[in-house]
Amino acid sequence: MPELVVTALLAPSRLTLKLLRAFIWSLVYSAALVAAAVYGCIALTYVLCRPRRGCCGRPRRTPPACLSDPVLGEHFFMTLKSSGLRLHYVSAGRGKGPLMLFLHGFPENWFSWRYQLREFQSHFHVVAVDLRGYGSSDAPRDVDCYTIDLLMADIQDVILGLGYSKCIIVAHDWGALLAWNFSIYYPSLVERMVVVSAAPMSVYQDYSIRHITQFFRSNYMFLFQLPWLPEKLLSMSDFQILKTTLTHHKRGIPHLSPNELEAFLYDFSQPNGLTGPLNYYRNIFRNVPLEPQELATPTLLLWGEKDTYFEQGLVGAISSRFVPGRLEVHILPGTGHWIPQSHPEEMHQYMWAFLQDLLD
Repeated sequence: MPELVVTALLAPSRLTLKLLRAFIWSLVYSAALVAAAVYGCIALTYVLCRPRRGCCGRPRRTPPACLSDPVLGEHFFMTLKSSGLRLHYVSAGRGKGPLMLFLHGFPENWFSWRYQLREFQSHFHVVAVDLRGYGSSDAPRDVDCYTIDLLMADIQDVILGLGYSKCIIVAHDWGALLAWNFSIYYPSLVERMVVVSAAPMSVYQDYSIRHITQFFRSNYMFLFQLPWLPEKLLSMSDFQILKTTLTHHKRGIPHLSPNELEAFLYDFSQPNGLTGPLNYYRNIFRNVPLEPQELATPTLLLWGEKDTYFEQGLVGAISSRFVPGRLEVHILPGTGHWIPQSHPEEMHQYMWAFLQDLLD
């Protein structure tokens, strides 16, 4: 068929897709402005209640001692083959078993896996990375440096750069979103997955359209679409919004010590320390609408019954996309979003049972 005829036939569908994307972006930016007003009021309230802290975050000069705890592993840097960026990672147990690669979420870093690094280094080579833009890893400022494709290439480079042809991925929140995508596009590199508190983006998209309340739970995601303002609001009153997120008595991480809180805030308090992490969110709507995708990697999915940010109904939506027999699901009663840090013992029990056959 002549190329001109094919172009003419495809033109209406292309126009429809462009119009749909324009409509979606208009909704996203409308929601962003509303979220900015709400979070602006919250940040201003914190400043007024604690005026001595001021309107900016206090730069931390020295990292807290817990970030250099030798029990958790040794610190290394890897230059990625695809991008040339340097990624920081913590490694322990090399030579003791398969590679277990940990991918953290927001607002966290490699330290969020401290309990798992201790638990599994006796039988696995455990590696917890600072994702691109986080912690000691390189953090380009351009939004286009944080697309899903580039972030998946980082994971591929880490696995191959460590000398492995496959691994077990353990991931939470944003790291889990990347892990879902990675298992679809690089299935040969993923032997098993342990996913905590996150859904594949296509599942999240379809579920949220049918359950508008999920968008309200993820309202911060719309705020983060805006340039520079989210960085300003999150840093006001010495990062009080982040502090509240991590330490709230109902929604935060139980028993998080001041030293452990500083392990996360230290990185965000450095110059432009929030821009890289927020750029993940600024790319999240780039490819909508997304097509449904079949999930086939053997996966252990752990979900908090009282997760503040993601509805429990997403679990059923994830299950409907899986090849039968490939997904094991456990909903942890009374737990929230931060399972790797709030309920490590329960998580470890499920993980050992799920991975036992790899050690026999």
